This record gives sequence, structure tokens and C-alpha cells, in this order.
Amino acid sequence: MTYHHMLEKIRYEGAYPTRERAEEVTQAVLGALGRQLTPEDRTALATRLPAQAALLLTHQTPDQHPLTGWAFVKDLAARTGGTPATTRWDTGAVLTTIAHLAGPDLLDRILTHLPTGYALLFGRAELTQAA
Repeated sequence: MTYHHMLEKIRYEGAYPTRERAEEVTQAVLGALGRQLTPEDRTALATRLPAQAALLLTHQTPDQHPLTGWAFVKDLAARTGGTPATTRWDTGAVLTTIAHLAGPDLLDRILTHLPTGYALLFGRAELTQAA
């Protein structure tokens, strides 16, 4: 998939009026995701993305304290000036597309390394083990 096709898919998923808006959202979400992933996961995911998207993801320094899924959305909302609700929408539009590009095996691996709450952002059910 080319970067242009990826943006068009995100534009469709997010119901954005323009390609430019889809690109703004994509840049913000991929940058934030890059700060949450381990270096190994970031590199593996980057190989599955179009070159421009891979650069957005890999040019980030990992956060010292990974955020839960909800904290990720709130942090991104604060950084972009959006509301948590619209940022949650934006995150889902981008990450469901990224999940498709990553494939199920890599996405499973990434989700095991992230704190709780990310599966929903990638369009998956959040599964937990019974106590």
C-alpha cells in the first residue's frame, strides 16, 4: 500500500473531509504511537508501512513510562488541542488501518508489549484473563 492509499483509507475510516486532515491525524497518531512502542516493535511495524509513515513512527524516542490506552488518548488530545472524544475517533481511524497493514501476528506481539487499553484502539476486543 502506498502512503497516498493509506491516507485515503484513513480518510474514509475517519470520515475526514480532506486528505490533508487525514494526514494531520495520521502524523499525530503515528508520532504518539512511536513513543509507546519498544524499539524492536517500532522497527518491525515500520517495515510493514509505507516509507513516509515508517519515518513518522521511527523518528520518536520511546517514553520512559508507557501510557495505558486511555492515557495515550488523553496525552495525544493535550498535545494536539483536541478533545478526548475526537482524539479517540482519530486514533481509531489511524490504528485500525495500521492493524491491517501490520497483520495479526505482529499486532498480537505489539499488544503484548503495550499496557492495557490499546487493543480497542486497534479495532480489537480487549481480552483479559479471568482471575
